[in-house]
Amino acid sequence: MALVDDARMGNGRHRAAQDRPFGGLSVTLDLMFFVVAIPAVIFAGVSKGGFGSGAAFAATPILALIMPPAVAAGLMLPLLMLMDLGAIRAYWRQWDWPASKVLILGSLPGIALGAALAGVADPDVFRLLIGAIAVGFVLFQGARAVGLLRPATRPMGTLGGGIAGFAAGFTSFISHAGGPPASIYLLSRGLAKTPFQASTVLVFWIVNAVKLPIYIALGMVSGTTLSAVVLLAPAALLGIWLGVVAHRRVPERPFFAITYVLLTLTGAKLIWDALT
Repeated sequence: MALVDDARMGNGRHRAAQDRPFGGLSVTLDLMFFVVAIPAVIFAGVSKGGFGSGAAFAATPILALIMPPAVAAGLMLPLLMLMDLGAIRAYWRQWDWPASKVLILGSLPGIALGAALAGVADPDVFRLLIGAIAVGFVLFQGARAVGLLRPATRPMGTLGGGIAGFAAGFTSFISHAGGPPASIYLLSRGLAKTPFQASTVLVFWIVNAVKLPIYIALGMVSGTTLSAVVLLAPAALLGIWLGVVAHRRVPERPFFAITYVLLTLTGAKLIWDALT
């Protein structure tokens, strides 16, 4: 009887996992996984710890080249939260709370929209969205660099910050790419380098905490992904430490140049895979 009950319980857990949109997905811990994942996670940590998190989401499209996009996003979320803990300590109470609060509150409906879409989307939709966000980020930065988009001449108000927060919440849920919308708002507030970095860390520390139970409910974070997270945790912490050091010593231009190349290549590949 005990064996029968155990089998029924096991089958029940299996059916429960399958009932979730991404419950049947898992991570394959082979050599290719570690060859791709370790540099991607370190790169994300460097960005999150020292360069405003704007390029931290590059790890998600890179990982999405070797695994289902939802698995890539689910794998990165606990690692990003671990990075958040390391970064929040380094920048404790150096943030601009009024600006951060506007972004956090605005992000909540964006997260809800992302969750609703994730619940009905197939993997190719995820690939297309992640690829489009990656390429769109590069195009946005290029337009700013050549003067097609100019920084705000005066601080954005609460409404503008709420809209930026909504966009940050949605793109963060899909591919952890909420940095650019949040940066637009924070930069318009005229923040210095360290308060800007600290505010970014605080905002996404809270946004990621809100996303976690939703990811679990959708099956994007599971036991197999958490096993991979444990193995990749040292790379995440190393990346944060390198980022904090680089924040004080390394120019931003070379770092972001590498980021833009990676995002263009991986984003274009994901769009191609989604459409073909």
